[in-house]
Amino acid sequence: MSIQWNGVMPAVTTKFTDSDTLDLHMFEHNIDAQLEAGVHGIVLGGTLGEASTLSDDEKRILTRTTVDIVNEKVPVLINIAEQTTKGAITAAQKAEEDGAKGLMMLPPMRYKSGDRETVEYFKAVANSTSLPIMVYNNPVDYKVEVSLDMFDELLKCDNIEAVKESTRDISNVTRIKNRFGDRLKILTGVDTLALESLLMGADGWVAGLVCAFPKETVAIYELQKAGRIQEAIEIYRWFLPLLELDINPKLVQNIKLAEVATGIGTENVRAPRLPLHGEERQHVLKVIEEGLKNRPTLPDYKNL
Repeated sequence: MSIQWNGVMPAVTTKFTDSDTLDLHMFEHNIDAQLEAGVHGIVLGGTLGEASTLSDDEKRILTRTTVDIVNEKVPVLINIAEQTTKGAITAAQKAEEDGAKGLMMLPPMRYKSGDRETVEYFKAVANSTSLPIMVYNNPVDYKVEVSLDMFDELLKCDNIEAVKESTRDISNVTRIKNRFGDRLKILTGVDTLALESLLMGADGWVAGLVCAFPKETVAIYELQKAGRIQEAIEIYRWFLPLLELDINPKLVQNIKLAEVATGIGTENVRAPRLPLHGEERQHVLKVIEEGLKNRPTLPDYKNL
């Protein structure tokens, strides 16, 4: 299965039991909801997936489990977030063995790599695997920016095919299109800029609140794709207060609370993360409650 690099790809949360083991039953329940809503891919082990807390064995279990659940309906990608080039190559090889169809890749973790080091890191992994790669460009959170000049070099690797564009600069979509055309596919990675990015030419959306609201997220994508822009805008305006829960240091806890409210997740997080409490929790619950109270009626977006 090749990856088309379009549509909505949930960056899914990892579900844990009360005893801090993988909750594969609830995980499957959520993945089924994503598939039923019409998502176009599944991304495992990102920030929302609490990747930094997962063991290698747990990542492999999640990959294999997801591959089995989706049964070739959509591609499964896993995020590579490693501290060493050697570790990243090993992770890519394991992902391929476990049935993943693509990789999302961050620059090296912890060490703030320079431009040349970052390029060589990505190229080394790309040259070690046949899997297609989406570079995750998020300098706001990870302090390393992959510039257009760096992409010039990276695109010499045929399997570097896409970018998860999370610079927060909406004009970057146009810069990428002007420079690379369709050679570098763009998936917006910031929920609160998603529709704007799609309207400016982004090919897809690696989404966060989709974990709790899959149908609304896919509806926005499909409506704008069909040219029904005003309908997409109306849903997006309803969605924005919820989407803002994604651009927050507690995005994992926020989105897991939303999953509880929509019946497709649990609140369990892995320490050092802790469930929200006090005023912070009450604020998030209020945002979710308001969203559910005013939840829009969706058109038949699957048959546009």
